Amino acid sequence: MIAPDGFADGHGTVALIEGAAAGAATCPQHRQAPARPPVRVKRHARGLPLKVGTRGSPLALAQTRSFLRLLTDFCPVLRGMDVFQEHAIRTTGDATQASGVRLADIGGKELFAKEIHEALLDGRVDVAVHSLKDLETELPPGIAIACTLAREDPSDTLVFGPSLEGNCAQGPYGMLPAGAVIGTSSVRRQAQLLHARPDLVVQTIRGNVHNRLDKVRRGEFAATLLAMAGLRRLGLEDEASVVIDPAVMVPSACQGIIGITARAEDTELLELLGAIEDADAKVASQAERSLLGALAGSCSTPAGAYARPLPDGALHVTGLVASMDGTFLLRRSLSGRRSDARRLGTELGESLRRDAPAGIFD
Repeated sequence: MIAPDGFADGHGTVALIEGAAAGAATCPQHRQAPARPPVRVKRHARGLPLKVGTRGSPLALAQTRSFLRLLTDFCPVLRGMDVFQEHAIRTTGDATQASGVRLADIGGKELFAKEIHEALLDGRVDVAVHSLKDLETELPPGIAIACTLAREDPSDTLVFGPSLEGNCAQGPYGMLPAGAVIGTSSVRRQAQLLHARPDLVVQTIRGNVHNRLDKVRRGEFAATLLAMAGLRRLGLEDEASVVIDPAVMVPSACQGIIGITARAEDTELLELLGAIEDADAKVASQAERSLLGALAGSCSTPAGAYARPLPDGALHVTGLVASMDGTFLLRRSLSGRRSDARRLGTELGESLRRDAPAGIFD
């Protein structure tokens, strides 16, 4: 644990010298990750309070508080002290949630981070908490990823409406009747679902997790697709009717990983936050973000990426690119050393781009 060297309240500073990061990764099989060895951190003096930027959705706030708990576990001297300030920032993506417009049609996932990046750069916040899958692959100048936290279950799930309750015995899509209307705003999920079941009808659904669940309960959609990680972080995992194996539906790059950003010039804070980084999440995110970067598709390109660290120290990377209607789908995998995570992602992404129809990337 952290041994405090000094602390002052109000507008004072906190100085930290060494510690062991707490919190083990929760993987789909719920296995306990081995405890990490103690890490040494140089003496740091930080002005307090630390201003933490986040979106204002229930899931974003839950992720932010998870990050703050991890930080106080790492530094027990902070417990019970009012040293963090949450700053909920309304983003363009949030402002359009109720419009029914697909995010890919109005600028893409970076709309969930634009205003947060601006708040970081002008000093209104010191760090920001994101679903890493919502961050663009090339960050604005002056913004850096400070650390990635342990990955939650990266799987997608189907949530059935009342008319579809029951056991699924014929694969993950077996309970869906022909012509069923499925709600999703993800072109990646749409493409993979229609590739497997071209008889289904996909319509756009927007809003936060609770709003989407309400729409399915009211029968507006026969089912919807949601990330298991988000359901778990909100305590709603029982809402999942079917958990789809990542080998069946390739997740979004970095799905289930929380990413923390800070100003690139704030080297002391970057070093401190790096001490709580999860090694598996770091290499997985490096491979997956590199794969997306190599694809260089538009916001409307259905693409997936999933890197899985193996017990022998290797890294297994799967990538996918498809057409929105599911008539074309290309999935490939590549394995190599963890230290080559970025190269593996880039190589796999280039392979997918080379062998996919050019029109998919427009």
